[in-house]
Amino acid sequence: MAIALSSAALSGKGTINPLTRALHFDHNCYYSSTPKLKPIFSLSPKRPRFSSRAAATMSYDKELAAAKKACSLAARLCQKVQKALLQSDVHAKSDKSPVTVADYGSQAVVSFVLQKELSSSPFSLVAEEDSGDLRKEDGQETLQRITKLVNETLANGGTASPLSDQDVLAAIDSGKSEGGSLGQHWVLDPIDGTKGFLRGDQYAIALGLLDEGKVVLGVLACPNLPLQSLACHDQHTIQGKAGCLFFAQVGTGTYMQSLDGSEPRKVHVSSTENPEEASFFESYEAAHSMHDLTSLIAKKLGVKAPPVRIDSQAKYGALSRGDGAIYMRFPHRGYREKIWDHAAGSVVVTEAGGVVTDAAGKPLDFSRGRYLDLDTGIIVTNQKLMPTLLNAVQESLKEKASSL
Repeated sequence: MAIALSSAALSGKGTINPLTRALHFDHNCYYSSTPKLKPIFSLSPKRPRFSSRAAATMSYDKELAAAKKACSLAARLCQKVQKALLQSDVHAKSDKSPVTVADYGSQAVVSFVLQKELSSSPFSLVAEEDSGDLRKEDGQETLQRITKLVNETLANGGTASPLSDQDVLAAIDSGKSEGGSLGQHWVLDPIDGTKGFLRGDQYAIALGLLDEGKVVLGVLACPNLPLQSLACHDQHTIQGKAGCLFFAQVGTGTYMQSLDGSEPRKVHVSSTENPEEASFFESYEAAHSMHDLTSLIAKKLGVKAPPVRIDSQAKYGALSRGDGAIYMRFPHRGYREKIWDHAAGSVVVTEAGGVVTDAAGKPLDFSRGRYLDLDTGIIVTNQKLMPTLLNAVQESLKEKASSL
């Protein structure tokens, strides 16, 4: 039975537990309810401007540690939900893509952990979900399930104080930032690859940090990605231990460890120079990328191996450790790429020695808000293969356009 929220609860008035104080929303800032305290953080932080060169020499160790903790905890929540996945877990958004209890729970966990671990820093989060559906009367049962999952996850991670439904809603809605070229902004996809998640296949919790519009760190938690290279497996019969955490900080390289906390090891993209020896990744869903175009490009390159089709930014993680040499994504006409679909993955690959560009060879620009405005698609490979790949892409695009 649905339980209606009281107006006091929705407005934040009345009794507020200690954790609600850390998330209470008022006038575009989150304030502690204790009198005479300054805002804990602002949704529109004004920070000193940094050049890209300055950003490359800055240390983001504290932020990276918080991001790894947040993504690891969110991965635990997602793993628990996936094991017990029911059709009733699925909601529908306006774009008709499936949204699960784990989406909301993952976003709440990441948001809360980042704010707790980095409480002295201005906080801005660009994220996929908002709590609109959960605030409706028919969303109350789902909200209660999410709150229970979030609290169980945080308790297992050492956070004892329980969050209320209102705390969880506030944590989810802290992801409404528009990002941009000023200040620092976290960028989150709480479950990248929702359809893969629903199928029991690949998905990722993808978290990046922008500083003055540049991606300066990224974390990919990939609960179903095997620790061994995908080249060692048939993609449909993946076995062995799974659960990878990839992380990168600008100027320091990319590392991988198991989600249960093994010693990190540095990874590097494939050094393959011969396109005939290169294997490539693409989206599992044909609706997400034009498979006919990637097939044409692969033929021009002389690629002999069949494409490896998996969901989510797990492709970026796999590419960063050399499982394959190329990733191509060409969305259908009219689709606008969101920054949370590529921010974390792009820095994970580039810090591993790779190159990420649009179809015109231009770097991805994350400074324009929630969307990426780019030419046609996204291509990723190592530095030696990129000129050959870019040439094949442009020739194929011209051929496809002339055949229409």
